Amino acid sequence: MAFKKDSWLVRGVLILAVAAFVAVPLIFVFNGRSQSSSNYPANAQQPSEQTEKLQCEIDGYTAVLNREPNNQTALIGIIEAKVALNDLEGTVEPLEKLAALNPDVAEYSIVLAQTKQQLQDLEGAAQVYRRVLTQSPGNIKALEGLVYLLASQQRTEAAVGLLRDTLATAEQSNEVNPGSIDELSVKLLLGQVDVEQKNYDEALKLYDETIAEAAAVSPTQPDFRPTLAKALVLKEQGDDAGAQALFDQALAFAPTQYKDNIRQLIAENTAPEAADAETETPEAAAEGADAEGADVEGADAESADTPVAP
Repeated sequence: MAFKKDSWLVRGVLILAVAAFVAVPLIFVFNGRSQSSSNYPANAQQPSEQTEKLQCEIDGYTAVLNREPNNQTALIGIIEAKVALNDLEGTVEPLEKLAALNPDVAEYSIVLAQTKQQLQDLEGAAQVYRRVLTQSPGNIKALEGLVYLLASQQRTEAAVGLLRDTLATAEQSNEVNPGSIDELSVKLLLGQVDVEQKNYDEALKLYDETIAEAAAVSPTQPDFRPTLAKALVLKEQGDDAGAQALFDQALAFAPTQYKDNIRQLIAENTAPEAADAETETPEAAAEGADAEGADVEGADAESADTPVAP
C-alpha cells in the first residue's frame, strides 16, 4: 500500500520532530547560501537577465572545476544555480561528486537520493539510501526516505522488514556506538506504516509501548511524539475526546520550538470537521423542513380522508 501524499510519514511530522523532510529543497542543505536566488529579486531584473546571470555563474564554476575537479565551493555553486534555474536533473552530477568527496556527511547523499527519487530514478535513489544505511544504520532520514520509496512501490513488507531489522540490531549497535540508532524514532516510523495499512490496533499497541518508554527515560518531560502519534490515530478512528486529551498532553510535553507546529497539525486534523459541520447545517435544516412539510401534508391528507361526524 502506497502512502498518501498528506500522510504523517511523508511530512515527517512524527519522526523528525515536526520538521518536514521528504523533498527538502536542495538550497537548504548548503547552509542556505542561495536563499532561493535572493541575489536575483524578481522585481529588480527580468527573468531572462536572471537566467543569463545564473548561467554565467555556472560557466564560471565549471571553469574552476576544470582546473580543480574537487573544488567543493564550485560544486555547491553549480548546484545552487541549477536549483535556481529549476534544472533538477543538472544537479545530479555535482551532487554525486559532492557526496563522494564527503562520505561522512550523510546529508549530501540523502539529498542526492531525494533528487533521484523526484526524477523517478527509484533504483538509483534506493542504492544511495542503502549506502547511507550501510555506514549509519540508524540514520532516520535515510530510513524514512527508503521506507517511503519502498511503500510507493507497493513493497510495504520490505519496508516493515527494513525497520524490524534495524530494531533487531539496535541494542548491539548502541552498545558499540551509543545513540547510533534512535529506537523510539524507528518504532514511530514502524507505527506509521501500520497506520497506513489500517492496522490501527498494532499501531496503538506500539504507540502505548513507546509512550511508556519515553516516560521511563524522562518522567517530567517525556518525548511528545508517541503521544501525538496516538492522538492522531484516535482522531482518525473518531475518538475525538480521547484524541483531544492526548493532543493537550503532547503540547504540554513538547519543547517550545515545536509547539506552533503541533498546534498547526492539530488544527489541520480538527478544522475540516468544523467546516463540514457548517456546510451541512443548512442542508440538514432544509432536510428537516422538507420532512416537516411532508408530515404536514400527510396530516392534511389524513384529515381529508376522515369522515366528519354528523
